[in-house]
Amino acid sequence: MLTDFINALSDLLYSHILIVLLLGTGIYFSVRTRFVQFRLFAESIRVVAQPGTDDNGLSSFQALMVSTASRVGTGNIAGISTAICLGGAGAVFWMWLTAILGSASAFIESTLAQIYKKRAADGSSYGGPAYYIQAALKKHWIGVIFAVFLILTYMGGFNLVASFNIADSFRVYGFFDESSTPLIAGTILAAVFALSIFGGSKQISRITEILVPLMGIFYLGVSLFIVVTHYSLIPQMFVDIFSNAFDFRAIFGGFAGSCVMNGIKRGLFSNEAGVGSAPNAAASASVSHPVKQGLVQMLSVFIDTILICSATAFMLLCSGVAPSEELKGMPWVQAAASHSLGSFGTIFITIALCLFAFTTLIGNFYYAEMGLKFLCGKAPGKALLNVFRILAALIVLAGATMEFSLVWSTADVLMGFMAIINLPVILILAAPALRSMKDYMRQKKEGKDPVFKASDIGLKDRTDFWN
Repeated sequence: MLTDFINALSDLLYSHILIVLLLGTGIYFSVRTRFVQFRLFAESIRVVAQPGTDDNGLSSFQALMVSTASRVGTGNIAGISTAICLGGAGAVFWMWLTAILGSASAFIESTLAQIYKKRAADGSSYGGPAYYIQAALKKHWIGVIFAVFLILTYMGGFNLVASFNIADSFRVYGFFDESSTPLIAGTILAAVFALSIFGGSKQISRITEILVPLMGIFYLGVSLFIVVTHYSLIPQMFVDIFSNAFDFRAIFGGFAGSCVMNGIKRGLFSNEAGVGSAPNAAASASVSHPVKQGLVQMLSVFIDTILICSATAFMLLCSGVAPSEELKGMPWVQAAASHSLGSFGTIFITIALCLFAFTTLIGNFYYAEMGLKFLCGKAPGKALLNVFRILAALIVLAGATMEFSLVWSTADVLMGFMAIINLPVILILAAPALRSMKDYMRQKKEGKDPVFKASDIGLKDRTDFWN
């Protein structure tokens, strides 16, 4: 009954509410920013290479890696497989559209997080949607609700999915036993996860800045090899993606399972644009101007969806293995890799998923910790934080033993509620972010490395950093 209820709630959210809210907000911000995702794309790459302005905070690159660690995970592998198996190849197009439009929303929310970030006792910064809701809207209770959903979504829903998919990736091996393997995998994963998060947020950023680029480059390389070795299938792959994406009779004949809904669901699950997660990492960056982190987080959406999700989709659609509902999730990815690369392919996908999912686990916990900090009104005490970390590890253990539909739908619903809170808020608060963008461009035209002052955009709200 619980699974049926959550599935029905997920269908309601994504069939009606979020499809309008996500695409509508993305279109609005794309127009208002004059398509910042294209216009300043080269600038976003340049900004990432800049060192931090303060040794206490994260550099732009570290903040990018923390947010990308959360974005690049099981959604990029198992999620894409699920979207195509359930919605058809056209889901890839709708996933692209969600990312392209959503990157403008990601720019706005992360710029806002920088404007309204808070100063910690050690001089570093922290913040996110809960903080800009409180600072600009003066609605503490909305910030509290958002912080609660942030914790439930990232420490709960998303980490359940990541843990489940790691355990599920062992299903193709002869040693897999339904009663014991998920429990053993979950126990090992929870132990390694606990060791990582007990080191704190700085430890998390150090782990992700090493693992994320390495695994991303290697994964892209293997995916490209599979696509190139099946080059004759590439034209038909693009025909399938675009023809299926606009097969309106099929779409509206069964919208809940259509390519549109699956593409948007899995695209949002993967890139998280507009959900309100990445701003928590963006606020921790030490930069001279808020727009720099807006551009960095916009780039993170591109890396996640246009690069890595597309690599998975192309690898699957060019593999010669046909998708089916029975193969949804990891089984189709492993079958596709095995068909092209033999036993190495299966092992490679298992290792890639484990690395992707592990960095997702610790990146997600970083966000949950930001939510806890907001609820406490300050840095949580050591005892509370330790209990919180132990609970997070137990959730990772539980996820490995759960059922496919329940974990995915739970994560989708929780993420949907976050988006329902954050998207209207950034629409209301967009003005300071848009004025910041104009200020940034003015200083760039004057040949300066932009430096932000709140007074330059007429900001009346008192800020911790920009006065």
